[in-house]
Amino acid sequence: MSLPPPRRRVAVIGTGAIATGSHLPALRVHAERVELVAAVDVDERRLDAFRGQAGARVTGFASTEAMLDAVRPDLVLIGTPPALHREQTVAALKAGAWVLCEKPLCLSLAEYDDIAAAEEASGGYASVVFQHRYGSGAVHARDLIARGELGAPLVAHCQTTWHRDVGYYAVPWRGRWATEGGGPTMGHGIHQYDLLLHLLGEWEEVRAMAARLVHDVESEDVSTALVRFRGGALATVVNSVLSPHEVSRIRVDCADATLELTHLYGHGNEDWVYTPAPHVSPERAAVWRAAAADVPSSHIAQLDAVLDAFDCGERPPGSGPDARATLEFAAALYKAAFTGQPVRAGEIAPGDPYYAAMHGDHPDWAPKERA
Repeated sequence: MSLPPPRRRVAVIGTGAIATGSHLPALRVHAERVELVAAVDVDERRLDAFRGQAGARVTGFASTEAMLDAVRPDLVLIGTPPALHREQTVAALKAGAWVLCEKPLCLSLAEYDDIAAAEEASGGYASVVFQHRYGSGAVHARDLIARGELGAPLVAHCQTTWHRDVGYYAVPWRGRWATEGGGPTMGHGIHQYDLLLHLLGEWEEVRAMAARLVHDVESEDVSTALVRFRGGALATVVNSVLSPHEVSRIRVDCADATLELTHLYGHGNEDWVYTPAPHVSPERAAVWRAAAADVPSSHIAQLDAVLDAFDCGERPPGSGPDARATLEFAAALYKAAFTGQPVRAGEIAPGDPYYAAMHGDHPDWAPKERA
């Protein structure tokens, strides 16, 4: 009889709202598989508050380097502002840990390739938090599409229309390329179009527009895109922080059915609706709705998948080329919007300005000197 895998020793870097509201509950649910041993934050009061909520003997550190040297965790959860992600992820990989990092994993394809090199050198893996992939409704929908049960995907729509006010952008690192990496294309809509890519597979071409319509920021506050997928499907993508009626939505019209997901910040089975084409029998359509037990999209579900991969010694989902494809889509959307030209998959390579930064040093969009 084989022994169960050991509990993984976990450290959290960044103890703000995402750590307390999402990562800590996930660690509690998986307490039989993980042990939270350390937390890092430059804000001592915030760190102490997190340690108080953790309800365990969690050692606090003021720096990532000190924590990694002292603790040598198996898994590091990163919830700091985006500009710190690459450095902290690479440091954790070099220390022998696996990483689960909040989106975006990094600010450019160049930074992503630094992380990929650190993975190869260390043998560890870095996953990005795209929790909407992991709900049972998403797993079921992807399986139906992959098996051709809904017919060929033909037309799709992906919508992240949220609202953020001036107070949101008062946080110093928001709205700036160097610290946030972009606007709603990178920080908000990325969850939803990652799920669209997860459902429909490889994209082939992007045409796009972006604008600053309301907020005084470096990056955009709205973007739109037209996308052609390798399988032939055409899609629209909208990313906005200007929309009073907030909603997240994906619709995929296939030859035999329309699949629709409508939610805001997370989904369950009831949020997925399948409408059969007139020629489809009720018996066949009934199978589409028969998802397994209702597992909401969450950090809990994604952490479960990462731990399963850890136990098997396999690359976890949401890492490697899979995660890079989503970041490449963001870079392509920005390049297409800022240049007015279509962008094809694979064309943004070293030497392309959009490989090094999402703004591509475009004169109308690159950061300006601050007084």
